[in-house]
Amino acid sequence: MSTHDDDGLDGVEIPDDLSSLTASAVPDLVALITQIAGAEPLAAACSLAQVEADVVPTDVGAVAVLRDPAGDAPAHAAAALTTLVKGVPLVLVERSGEQLTMTRWADGVQGDTLAPGLVLGGAPESLEDLLTGTTTLADQDGVVASSSISRWKAMRLLTSAARRARKDGA
Repeated sequence: MSTHDDDGLDGVEIPDDLSSLTASAVPDLVALITQIAGAEPLAAACSLAQVEADVVPTDVGAVAVLRDPAGDAPAHAAAALTTLVKGVPLVLVERSGEQLTMTRWADGVQGDTLAPGLVLGGAPESLEDLLTGTTTLADQDGVVASSSISRWKAMRLLTSAARRARKDGA
């Protein structure tokens, strides 16, 4: 803060961390962490919801890495997926530089902002590495592109998965 009375900066606050002034508006990575068991069923749901993503299987559920992280695309993707797959919440993760922002979504509605440390506390190391940028999609095994699944195949996959879930729950 300036001590000069004539510098014209009265009332102007300069933040300690200047990175927020120059940071890109487009996140480096946007991912949707789900409890959906496999990469193919989540890729099918993405295909039906018209969400372009590359889906990675993990031990805690599949993760969709969005191809379009700009603007309101992440929110639209989270809303579309949680509307299509009712009752299955997800966590929307946005990484800008070293900053992770995580938001819960359920049934098409944005929920609470979550602490990244709590979300990643029990997560597999491979998921943490992907989200923090230590590894990339190219380093992951079993990646399924939503664009590789036709709408017809997506419907069959999801219908089959729903039948199995009902049978297992009965």
